[in-house]
Amino acid sequence: MARSPSLHVAVIGAGIVGAAAAHFLAAAGARVTLLDASGPAAGATGASDGAVSVASKKPGPMMDLARHARAFYGSCEADGLLRGLFHRRSTFLVARTPLEADLVAEHGADLAAAGERVLDVDRPTLLARIPGLGEGVCFALEIPDDGHALGYEITQRLLQRSSVAVRRNAPVSEIVMQGGQAVGVAVRGELLAADAVLVAAGIGSVGLLGLGDILIPRKGQMVVTDRAAAGRPAIDGHLMAASYLAAKRGIVRDNAHIGLVIDPLVTGQFLIGGSREDHRADQATDAVTISAILRDALDLYPPLRERRVLRTFAGVRTASRDGLPIIGPHPHLAGVTVATGFEGDGICLGPFMGASAARMILGEAPGVDLSLLSPQRFAAVEALA
Repeated sequence: MARSPSLHVAVIGAGIVGAAAAHFLAAAGARVTLLDASGPAAGATGASDGAVSVASKKPGPMMDLARHARAFYGSCEADGLLRGLFHRRSTFLVARTPLEADLVAEHGADLAAAGERVLDVDRPTLLARIPGLGEGVCFALEIPDDGHALGYEITQRLLQRSSVAVRRNAPVSEIVMQGGQAVGVAVRGELLAADAVLVAAGIGSVGLLGLGDILIPRKGQMVVTDRAAAGRPAIDGHLMAASYLAAKRGIVRDNAHIGLVIDPLVTGQFLIGGSREDHRADQATDAVTISAILRDALDLYPPLRERRVLRTFAGVRTASRDGLPIIGPHPHLAGVTVATGFEGDGICLGPFMGASAARMILGEAPGVDLSLLSPQRFAAVEALA
């Protein structure tokens, strides 16, 4: 990126996207102030699984974008920025009925068409890799090039490696405009002057940009278990049930608000999720939903019966009306760039999207064509301001 030592950028939102944008802006010489109503990774970034997964994405733009984002993780790991935080790990797409097997096969074909390696895994091989898998599993595919990274660790590393000024407990109430140009942001009644503003505040972007009809809060409840192994993942890959693929592909099924994933953490614990509850912005968990998640998880992987539930939690992801992220210059507010609407894909896309937003602010083209994600796509219907 070209160096911009005179530019001061106010970045609103200290999740993984905002932290990445702040890091790469600072690396280009810009002065950056990162503001968050709470603190780094306090929102969806800290309440998510760590799947850096192409396998989980809807065919089309999101699958292609995830391939670029996963490659970006690999390059950041190789150059030392994210060394030790990004881990290669297979995703196993599993089916328990013939109908689910058809869905998994269809999704596998879409992945292969996008350029992914997709491996058939027969049941004996799968059991050798993941002993104890449920008897109902009748079909599986392995996506061997996926990965894993914990969002809060990535956020922390990005901030550690940069000279970004982080202001915690600093809710932004307004983007201050003068002559049609952003000149800063209002924080607790005071003006923080800035030459450019990036809004990467998740659902908090609604009030700042008037996106109430475009952004949708989607709550997800999850479970964390005790350790099944010491210092390593307890099983050989991420288990993704066909119910999760159905949700991503917009297929309505029984128990449609549950899309099951079983995520083996590097600590030896399991992260199990999760629900997809539209228009829910609270962070409460409930026994009915958690029980439904655990029943489904036990059916898929019975050895979880030996584990203790340490905690349950919920996070609020921010989805857009058309299912695509929103990233690009604001169509009506000069000097304002938007990066939001990543829903449950923020961990996978975060570093790449943050770097792309930084390039846009610096007047450079992002590494790939992101025009489909531009806020301009909503401008013909309504103003975002």
